[in-house]
Amino acid sequence: MPIARTRLLPILVAVVTTLSAAMSLADTALVGGRLIDGFGHRPIADSVILVKDGVIENVGTMDTLPVPEGYRVISTEGMDVLPGLWENHAHLMLAGHANYRHWDPTYIDRFGSEIMPAGAVQLLLAGVTTARDLGAPLEPSISVKQRIESGAIPGPRLFVSGPFIQDKPYPGTEAFRWGVNGVSDARRKVKRLADAGVDIIKLIDQDKMTLEEAQAVVDEAHKHGLKVVAHSHRPSEVRRGLEIGVDNFEHTGLTTAPEYPPDVIEKLRERTATGRVAGGPLFWTPTVEGLWNYPETVDNPEKLDDTCWHRGLEPDTIADIRQSIEQPGQLAYMQLTPLRKPTLKRKIAQLREAGVVFLVGTDSGIPMKFHCQSTWNEIDVWVRVMDIPPMDAIRAATYWGSVMMGVSDRWGTVSAGKYADIIAVRGDVLRHINLLSRVDFVMKGGVVYKQDGQPVEAALAGR
Repeated sequence: MPIARTRLLPILVAVVTTLSAAMSLADTALVGGRLIDGFGHRPIADSVILVKDGVIENVGTMDTLPVPEGYRVISTEGMDVLPGLWENHAHLMLAGHANYRHWDPTYIDRFGSEIMPAGAVQLLLAGVTTARDLGAPLEPSISVKQRIESGAIPGPRLFVSGPFIQDKPYPGTEAFRWGVNGVSDARRKVKRLADAGVDIIKLIDQDKMTLEEAQAVVDEAHKHGLKVVAHSHRPSEVRRGLEIGVDNFEHTGLTTAPEYPPDVIEKLRERTATGRVAGGPLFWTPTVEGLWNYPETVDNPEKLDDTCWHRGLEPDTIADIRQSIEQPGQLAYMQLTPLRKPTLKRKIAQLREAGVVFLVGTDSGIPMKFHCQSTWNEIDVWVRVMDIPPMDAIRAATYWGSVMMGVSDRWGTVSAGKYADIIAVRGDVLRHINLLSRVDFVMKGGVVYKQDGQPVEAALAGR
């Protein structure tokens, strides 16, 4: 009898896991919460959201939309309900380690099996249901994306770039940074990425390429229906990016200059004035949180001890990351940051005045920036420091990402016909934006991955 029970136990566990996962995709009604649907208008009180087969079937209120018989009801009373967040600039191949020269060669063979899946599940449990992964070796990028899509591993919906395209790769980074040597080589490398199944092209050092090479990268990407995101570290990168027609700039510059030069702002205004004639809004992902919060992290490094970033990582990986950040105030990577911090508010104001459309993205994964913390910290700094209205920040973390990637007909808002990618927090997020630091409920594609603040392990087990 004990032997039979021992043999039966794994079968029972498998059955329970399968049933739990199936139940999580059951027809569901989210009832009672205040809905901030991503369109930017007045929130909907006492909302009802019907979810069927992973898609939002209907949206209404408790007075106007009855819950059909047979639907599982999840109460969202006392909560704000939002579209799942977008993290528009993540690096899943990174996990907060402070020494790239050590990290890259040591973990490159574990990117696809451990590091990137760990980052993906951490993002999902933080309420990020869509992420743009901007820079990693090609094979693990495609593999992780496909495994998430198949349900084999949990994670956000991924848009991946694979390797950076740049003038010349830095020594030792050739696996995830591809240099170009002439126009034909630029086109060939972009085509290789497109054929492999990437969703977006990541461009850096475009000002160091010839104009013809940089233009070839953008033209070939657009030929394959791919958007181009480009670094904006130097004014010359912005000028060149505008000249060749990139779709989205990243970062707010690595220099300590107090503001963008007048000619750059004028060129940005000229571009934003053209709107749809130039292919739509000009998007910008400023990634300011890590810079702004760095001095506070040095003064109070307690957040580095949060075990949320351990999930999915092996013990030796966790130990290695921990030792690399033991002295946060002494990291070479961050020594210029205190000089950059005073420039951020002015640069953000300049970009807003120039008319760019902001996207929430964080560079998540770089030293001391963990995937379970980065996105909400970025939104908090926008609202608390940069004077961006909470509703605008939420739209930059939901709706606008879907517009930029051309998928707003399928997700980015809580509305009928869209994927059921929905999060909820207890309290008033428009008054207290940092409530996003503890997302209570996460649903992606109708599957509940977090409820009452706790992970739903059966759903996260994959298949």
